[in-house]
Amino acid sequence: MTLASQLLAAQDVQADLALLRAAIGVESITGNESGFARFLHDTMKDLGLTADMAEFLPGRSNVWGRKPGAGAGQSLMFVGHTDTVHVRGWAEHWKGDARENPFAAMLMDGEIWGRGACDLKAGICAALAAYRLLGRLGIALNGDISFAFIGDEESGEPGTGVSAGARDMVQRVARGQIARPDFAVYVEPTKLNVYTAQIGFFIADIAVIGKSAYFGTPEDGVDALRATYAILGAIWAHGAELAAGPQHPLLGASNILVTALNGGGYIAVPGECSLSLIRKLCPSEGLDDAVAAFEAAVHSAPLEPGISLKISYPAGRDHRFGGSPIEIDPRHPAAQLLAGSVAEAGGTGGAIGGAPYWSETPFLVNEIGCPAVYCAPGDISVAHTFEERVKLDDYLAAIRAFALFMMRYCGTENSNPTGEPQ
Repeated sequence: MTLASQLLAAQDVQADLALLRAAIGVESITGNESGFARFLHDTMKDLGLTADMAEFLPGRSNVWGRKPGAGAGQSLMFVGHTDTVHVRGWAEHWKGDARENPFAAMLMDGEIWGRGACDLKAGICAALAAYRLLGRLGIALNGDISFAFIGDEESGEPGTGVSAGARDMVQRVARGQIARPDFAVYVEPTKLNVYTAQIGFFIADIAVIGKSAYFGTPEDGVDALRATYAILGAIWAHGAELAAGPQHPLLGASNILVTALNGGGYIAVPGECSLSLIRKLCPSEGLDDAVAAFEAAVHSAPLEPGISLKISYPAGRDHRFGGSPIEIDPRHPAAQLLAGSVAEAGGTGGAIGGAPYWSETPFLVNEIGCPAVYCAPGDISVAHTFEERVKLDDYLAAIRAFALFMMRYCGTENSNPTGEPQ
């Protein structure tokens, strides 16, 4: 019997489903992560892990757990964020439907619905359930296995979403409070593909300031809306240059997208306008250089005297301007091993790819020198929406895939270095 077959035969589907449903049932909207952190702390203790919690900001906690290896082997960490986006409008959208409660974790047509189901409690629970599955088979890992679950990843709630939890976690690794792993899997949804690269980003808010004047005497004003039109043209020209530039093999071209525009509103020369945009970066680009090129493009717009600009960057993450792009070699042995484990476990993923989103692996790769990938069940396209859900079969396959990967990466007693029985 193959390892994958043994895992399938030993898997307790009802227990795995119950774990995910219980996790979704603990509300953990950004800023209110500590209840879910306590849930995970207790779960890890029940699994025989040494578990710890600590506040990364007052009233907001990270949680981590570890099991030392039984012999010489590589150390592996699973990482995920505990917070979810808000549920405003969810109950109204599903009024009278079985999915009305966003925390009920309704199972319908083979899918588990609810806030956090996809992003990313299925990934967290799959990692913990995988470790539990190894225990059911009496398998001890040679290398250390650890888990770190951190808050403040999601944006959207005032004063939050700046990766304060990730920053605290890597600082504890640097101080030796949390053991540094040899490799990490961050459980953002990937449809069980293995993402070795991710985009970077910055958000810019531009205030265009002119001078208002009565519509009958426009010569007394300085038209901020006209200036904004010129600035938009310069931004779109810059975007066209980016689109025509180098193509990353996993992430495509860089781009820039204007996301909001406000101005005018009175029967007068518009004295102020504002716009917001987001810039996608590929791993070959640095944030400082990208911001400098963007500002040069903005300032190249032909503006009449009397116009002033204020540019701010409100979404600093691992960098003051935003989030850094990152990649590891797609041929990295651990990434390939994980992809093979997914394929063997019966998952529908297993391809090497790139993340069209930003999350927190730059903290792992850049701050503590730990190569990391994204891999988990779920489709990012339904995250943050009223359609958030995860396929039960994919969640169960992820558990088996992660268990296979743990065995093969960390090694087991009486196994060769790939985790296969001798």
